[in-house]
Amino acid sequence: MSYTQLFDDSTRSDFSYGRNSLRRLLAEWVARDWLRQLDATFADFLWREEPDAHALLILAAALTSHQLGRGHVSLDLCATLSDPEYALSLPPDGVAAGGMGKPADLPAEVLGCVNLKQWQKALAHPTLVGSGAGNTPLVLAGSRLYLRRYWQYEQDLRAAIDRRLTRSASLQAGLPIKEMHQTLAVLFPKVHEQTNDWQRIACTIAAGNAFGIITGGPGTGKTTTVVRLLALLQALELAKPQQRPLRIRLAAPTGKAAARLNASISGAVANLPLTGLALEAEIRAAIPLKVSTLHRLLGSRPDSRHFKHHRGNPLSLDILVIDEASMVDLEMMTAVLAALPPSARLVLLGDKDQLASVEAGAVLGELCQRAQEGHYTQNTCHWVQAACDELITPRLIDSHGSALDQAIVMLRHSHRFAANSGIGQLAAAVNAGDHVMVDAIWNKGYGDLCSLPLNARDAGPFNALIVDGHPPAQTGKPNQYIGRLGYGHYLKVLRDGKPEPGASQTMLDIWARSVLEAHGQFQVLCALRQGRWGVNDLNLRIAQQLQMQGLIPASSGWYPGRPVLVTRNDYGLGLMNGDIGITLDMPGSSDDQTSLRVAFPAGDGSQGIKWILPSRLQAVETVYALTVHKSQGSEFAHVALVLPEAMSPILTRELIYTGITRAKCWFTLAHAGGMHVLKQAIARRVLRMSGLLNEPLVRD
Repeated sequence: MSYTQLFDDSTRSDFSYGRNSLRRLLAEWVARDWLRQLDATFADFLWREEPDAHALLILAAALTSHQLGRGHVSLDLCATLSDPEYALSLPPDGVAAGGMGKPADLPAEVLGCVNLKQWQKALAHPTLVGSGAGNTPLVLAGSRLYLRRYWQYEQDLRAAIDRRLTRSASLQAGLPIKEMHQTLAVLFPKVHEQTNDWQRIACTIAAGNAFGIITGGPGTGKTTTVVRLLALLQALELAKPQQRPLRIRLAAPTGKAAARLNASISGAVANLPLTGLALEAEIRAAIPLKVSTLHRLLGSRPDSRHFKHHRGNPLSLDILVIDEASMVDLEMMTAVLAALPPSARLVLLGDKDQLASVEAGAVLGELCQRAQEGHYTQNTCHWVQAACDELITPRLIDSHGSALDQAIVMLRHSHRFAANSGIGQLAAAVNAGDHVMVDAIWNKGYGDLCSLPLNARDAGPFNALIVDGHPPAQTGKPNQYIGRLGYGHYLKVLRDGKPEPGASQTMLDIWARSVLEAHGQFQVLCALRQGRWGVNDLNLRIAQQLQMQGLIPASSGWYPGRPVLVTRNDYGLGLMNGDIGITLDMPGSSDDQTSLRVAFPAGDGSQGIKWILPSRLQAVETVYALTVHKSQGSEFAHVALVLPEAMSPILTRELIYTGITRAKCWFTLAHAGGMHVLKQAIARRVLRMSGLLNEPLVRD
């Protein structure tokens, strides 16, 4: 029986699109930027290879390809039929762009007569769609349709995590419980007897697992915890007769995140409470301070998806720690697990509620879905109590918890945001999707929060925010915004702190470091790249305003004070995607381009500075305004988050939460469309289509 004869009356739908009409429809969607050209080209390729393929199959293939560009690993057929418009990159109102003529058919019109059984039947093409291992370009798993490569990534990642989770019992049995208890008592001195020390619990649980996750919001102490975990494991290892230190590597997904971890690791290691432990100096020396990017760790190959290190050539290490793991996509996480030696431990650090990776997949978020509720078994509770004297709260105990649940700890106390912190309260309310609480927080008048309505006809308040860090103070409230700084601060430090001609390199480095630190006091973040309140437009307008104020000599090209963002890794210069530098004019020179240098932090936790000629920087952009996505892995004393006039598909709870939590001391919400845009945004979650946890990973 041929493929086309499979359709009987019970499964035949009234789907009216044939080969030519579907091609025209896909071309219309591409023209309106609802679909990528890549997606339509892929669909056309399949039809050329198999001309008898049903139009519903080709449509599904185009939509599956499109989902990858939106971060989804697969196309969920059920979800698409339930909410067809979600399958495309439609504008918020779902209408055609102006000037395009008659609106194109929307997915709801195209799929209105199709049910799940009919669509699955149309996908039953043995050459194009498989149900498991094979060589078909597409894989159908239940109601999820994958491109084969991403189905394989998901399978490989599940299997790799499973293998490590099954080693937990033997790892725990091999740890010397008495010595572990004594070491943890030194690393985590008891302060509050009546409350759980989640950092101590995280150390204990991670020590007993070959795969572990430590998640938590900003200021919960993820870096502190993992450094003490490494100290614990090194102490236990070095106490063995004739043992060498464990080989530890630290990594992060981006250069910016790696540089930040570099700096925080150095401080955490220096402050390790090791007094009273044998081999104190050896333990401290055995914890590495250098952090690399994942691409550099694995050995990226130019113009290739493959790495130097893989299953056949594993990394030489015993423990790998990955910070900012929420930014690691499915493909990269699979490559990391494949490159780990079977005996190695993997520890992931990250905030499960932050924005997921730009590429497809939301691995950390998916793995941590149940972290809030714990789901710890009695075996885990007994192990924790024996190793560190902590009693896990009964509400977090679950006799049916999976092995994955036993490997995850959520840190629950923020050391950055006190109970009276508006930023902390706002972040928690946004994370919970509680718009009523969000309203209440704004009305309480917290000193670290500011709401600034934006008016296209009156730019004065926004300009004051940019220069001074706050809008004009209200009459009678002269101290309303005390301490807040804007871009005028770093430009003043640049001007007033400039060394005299002939200054030493040390003095130049001190100057550059002070300018970079001053620049980190304030950052404008945007949800969008395009539009009046997007990154591209704001960067130009902010530069023009600073020039009008006499703070910078120009608003385009290279000029003293220009902040730049590296947009592509440059291993020759030692610069990573996400690094931020400031353009400085060297003392005693004229303000032409030859006298300019761009100063970047050394990125190794030291106080060093990299001085780069502007002409050598091939992939940078001005960065007065930065997207929230690009800000991940960074912190600023004061953040101004700019929201546009109208709702956009990009605006989600995760994006708002990530923007808020980049702020350490002050947060300003600059909104062009009123607070209703904020409320709409926090009502929308990033729901990435994936089957990674369709079934629980290994029962305990």
